[in-house]
Amino acid sequence: MVLSLEELLKTLSKLREEKRVVFTNGCFDILHAGHAHYLKRAKELGDILVVGVNSDGSVRRIKGPRRPIIPQEMRAFLVDSLKPVDFVIIFEEDTPLELIRAIRPHVLVKGADWNIDEIVGADLVLSYGGSVERIEFDFPISTSMIIEKVLQLYSREES
Repeated sequence: MVLSLEELLKTLSKLREEKRVVFTNGCFDILHAGHAHYLKRAKELGDILVVGVNSDGSVRRIKGPRRPIIPQEMRAFLVDSLKPVDFVIIFEEDTPLELIRAIRPHVLVKGADWNIDEIVGADLVLSYGGSVERIEFDFPISTSMIIEKVLQLYSREES
């Protein structure tokens, strides 16, 4: 379910006493097997998986003016359609720090390519007794790799 922050906080307030809330975030621009595996593993760390999806403006600021490829509403819908995901929220900021502060997840999750000291909100989550987990990637794929491959194929056809 794609929710506003107000709706999400209201929903979580009823569940968080009995359930372990896991939070992760990302652009999820072109959904691929790496994303699905990562979200499946994240869900295994708790009971409720909340995914923050960067807004279009946020993706542009982080990834450059040609991104995102897929608009935020479609990206949020796709992420929400994945079995492990319970709730999705689109956020405008470049980092999810304010979202993490509001949600106060029991577990904060990022990919193993992030060092713990680089994970936004890690110190906050640890300060109230939560945990920070890093997930290894099982699929050697990324949205950037997919875009590069498409561009290579397209440029071969043009020549």
